[in-house]
Amino acid sequence: MNKSTAEIMREYGPFSGADNVGGVTYDGENVWFAAGDKLSAFDPASGKTLRSIDVAAHAGTAFDGQHLFQLAEDRIQKIDPKTGHRFVTGVTWVDGEFWHATWEGDESELRRIDPGTGEVLERLEMPPGVGISGLESDGGDRFFCGGGNSGKVRTVRRPKRDSASAGRAHRK
Repeated sequence: MNKSTAEIMREYGPFSGADNVGGVTYDGENVWFAAGDKLSAFDPASGKTLRSIDVAAHAGTAFDGQHLFQLAEDRIQKIDPKTGHRFVTGVTWVDGEFWHATWEGDESELRRIDPGTGEVLERLEMPPGVGISGLESDGGDRFFCGGGNSGKVRTVRRPKRDSASAGRAHRK
């Protein structure tokens, strides 16, 4: 298992009216984040908040290329980002690798997991006191991480893959 310190590339926020950032996702242009009673989008280049959708949004957020999926209490809502219409549905993977965030006490990290065995293949430790409450990839070299009660979203660099280790990860 490789272990290294996470490189925080940039922080966004705190965002006005967002006491807590839960889930985070990226739609190819904008970063969406769960902020209590609304799902908000911002431009990752400028950090400017672009719009919000009024919906219960306390944790887990994902984008499947067409719809947003938002955890709300005991259900998952499917949301059309253009109209805000919601349905109950599921969530999906990002880029063929399974990553998840952990946060306990003052410690948080990103973990790449073998989906077949549950084995931790890689860990990126966040600095002490920097929690991750939601996670999404841009499909390239960035992870967007919700910052919980900091009201921030952070970008963390995704580790580069050499061709041999990338091949092993996809064959499992």
